[in-house]
Amino acid sequence: MLEEKWPLRAAVFVVHEGGFHELGEESLRPRRRPEDRRVPQPQDRINENIRVPQVRLVGEDGEQIGIKSTEEAREYAYSKGLDLVEVAAQADPPVARVMDYGKYRYEQEQKAKLARKHQTQINVKEIKFRPKIGIHDYETKKGHVVRFLNQRAKVKVTIMFRGRENLHPERGRDLLLRLAEEIKDIGAIESPPLLDGRNMVMLLGPTKNAGVKTDAKDEERERSEETLQGDGVGEDPAPAGDAEPQPGAQVTKA
Repeated sequence: MLEEKWPLRAAVFVVHEGGFHELGEESLRPRRRPEDRRVPQPQDRINENIRVPQVRLVGEDGEQIGIKSTEEAREYAYSKGLDLVEVAAQADPPVARVMDYGKYRYEQEQKAKLARKHQTQINVKEIKFRPKIGIHDYETKKGHVVRFLNQRAKVKVTIMFRGRENLHPERGRDLLLRLAEEIKDIGAIESPPLLDGRNMVMLLGPTKNAGVKTDAKDEERERSEETLQGDGVGEDPAPAGDAEPQPGAQVTKA
């Protein structure tokens, strides 16, 4: 008969002044074995972790000491109050250097942090337009494009065609070129308007003037206008026949 290994069952007792009282049975989890608790090891092999019989020893100042047994090299490092670190495991014999390993790791982390700090991260934002977008929605979305470019981000501007609008791709191209012309001080065309299925895409990149701080009152006014106008994809009612408005046409209110 096979012995059931899981779950383990055990009776639970509570001790009172009058003796033991049984409460019932409860499932017990097996205890974690010591080998399950894995301690992360450093990537570099140092001191006792160097298992090769001999190494080519390099002193703390970079001087070549020569080929020594690993035990002898380790004792030499200990006599200096330093560590023996394997720096070239593929060499024959491996190269080990005497150094302060804690200080060495700290310097490596600082160099990596500095490299990440100076690493240029390219962010690409996307703004979508419709060919028959209204004048107010156009100004709002143009404000978003300006804001992204001032944040040193690239902007992917997409014109979405729908239905009969696919018959007039030149209108979307004219709208993109109009946008590029109006923001040419802070944005330059990196990829010209190109058709991508039902969409037309243009990529704008920030110029050296992008990100220059503007007057605080102007910034506050722009934020207020964006809040009031929202970020919806607005469009004017489509007129019948060939009377569709051309991009850039001024809308006159009665």
